[in-house]
Amino acid sequence: MKAFKKIKLLFIGLALLLILAACGGEESGSSSAGESSGENGKKLTDVKIVLNWFAKAQHGGVYTAQENGLFEKNGLKVTIEPGGPQVSSINMVASGKAEFGLAHADQIVNARNEGIELVAVAAAMQGSPQAFMFHKGKGIDDFDELNGKKVYIQPGIVYWEFLKSKYDLSKVQELTHTGQLTNFINDENAVTQAFVTSEPYFAKLEGVEVETKLISDAGYDPYNIVLYVTKDYLEKNKETVTAMTTAFVEGWNQYKDTYKEINKIIQKDDPDIELESLNFESESQADFVYGQDAAEHGVGYMTEERWATLIEQLHDLGVLKETFDAKTIFTTEFLPKN
Repeated sequence: MKAFKKIKLLFIGLALLLILAACGGEESGSSSAGESSGENGKKLTDVKIVLNWFAKAQHGGVYTAQENGLFEKNGLKVTIEPGGPQVSSINMVASGKAEFGLAHADQIVNARNEGIELVAVAAAMQGSPQAFMFHKGKGIDDFDELNGKKVYIQPGIVYWEFLKSKYDLSKVQELTHTGQLTNFINDENAVTQAFVTSEPYFAKLEGVEVETKLISDAGYDPYNIVLYVTKDYLEKNKETVTAMTTAFVEGWNQYKDTYKEINKIIQKDDPDIELESLNFESESQADFVYGQDAAEHGVGYMTEERWATLIEQLHDLGVLKETFDAKTIFTTEFLPKN
């Protein structure tokens, strides 16, 4: 019995030592919730950013910030999650599954219909590269000249509704845009929706010379690739928002001269896209990112006038249920001083 008690006490002692060792190991290797350790043991705040689509050159600033250590420099450990047809950055950010998201300005405004209060903190693109594409020599000077033409357009797309409210387009033959260019290519009088940063490249690969006309020429020109957070997150995490916005803008500044190298990194997240296509996108989007208001005020800049105009336009179209003060949906407070 005495021997049994000694063995029992020995096992209890060993168990206690193992528990204490485990606790000590956990304490030395753990970090607080939402934090990681970077180089030299520097504490980093863990955040996730959800892209508005699969990885493309339109996300060049984000990938540059990741590749060049700009996120870590600003105290962040960032997970980049690509978007897609089944991934809504707005839903993920609103539900708390991600802290930051990218979306177009009209999507951010439209979220108010669902009671989702988002705040834009930087706009990567000063305008929208959405356009109509024509065969060379078949372009138009104004949008009412679309009458009598076949126009391949996505049903319900906001800018098409805007154009129909501004012009008499009753003689346009609307056909559903399916994402492919075959029908457009086979009909030299056809028109298709496009992005000037992508579709002209694919048409050229098919040996078709094209022209484009920006939708913004009609006055509908929302900011594109907008970095945003929820209002609640912003109010509670201003330091983190400052860090992300700073790295985001600096990433775009560095991407301007290093896009060919960074595009190789982007391609790893989307192997289906050709490197030449990414380079074409980078070059054709440059004026949207670095020109217009950004040329004077810096990348990411936004104005109250532009947001107020968009809110009014979407309300007039019946897309937005109620208007609201533009000052509540964007801020330039966190942009680096130019």
